[in-house]
Amino acid sequence: MTGPARILLADDHALVRSGVRLILDAEPDLTVVAEASDGAEAIAQAHAHDIDLAILDIAMPRRTGLQAARELTRIRPDLRILMLTMYDNEQYFFEALKAGASGYVPKSVADRDLVEACRAALRDEPFIYPGAETTVIRTYLDRARTGDRLQARPITDREEEILKLVAEGHSSKEIARLLVISAKTVERHRANLLQKLGLRDRLELTRYAIRVGLIEA
Repeated sequence: MTGPARILLADDHALVRSGVRLILDAEPDLTVVAEASDGAEAIAQAHAHDIDLAILDIAMPRRTGLQAARELTRIRPDLRILMLTMYDNEQYFFEALKAGASGYVPKSVADRDLVEACRAALRDEPFIYPGAETTVIRTYLDRARTGDRLQARPITDREEEILKLVAEGHSSKEIARLLVISAKTVERHRANLLQKLGLRDRLELTRYAIRVGLIEA
């Protein structure tokens, strides 16, 4: 690679983007060349710019960072991806890896660990921030001892998209227009979500979406 690594930074909070950009642009081998305020815009910016690394917030409007990561991995398999999150949760670490990311960095330690994480991702190495290593290893060993596997994602990518939009307050007609599908299809997916997740109504769907990081409380 000649010159500094080109970075796409996606977060729905402009103040966070500004702070993270200051950290990254201060490094001679890193430079932010594009920003996005949601997952859908991040995908569009990845098409529009020649980038080496995408840093994606997990909880963003329209598409989450995990949803964007899955799409970017599909269309740009050479692109390195890091998740930036307020959630200090080992489940998100494994979800990030499954989505094609090299790892994730909690926002609370971004000033300390993000630069190192970027360099590791650009070397195509997984990054586990120091505070997570013990938790992740202990969880793995506990599951290995009991024969448990990491819980699989219970819903499909399309169901996740619809769940996010329902939790954000969109009607079935609005969701149908946004996803270019019929309102009847939206209702069928919504019914499947309630059945799969054992939930009763929109309020419980919203609480679930907050718990798994699709939207912020």
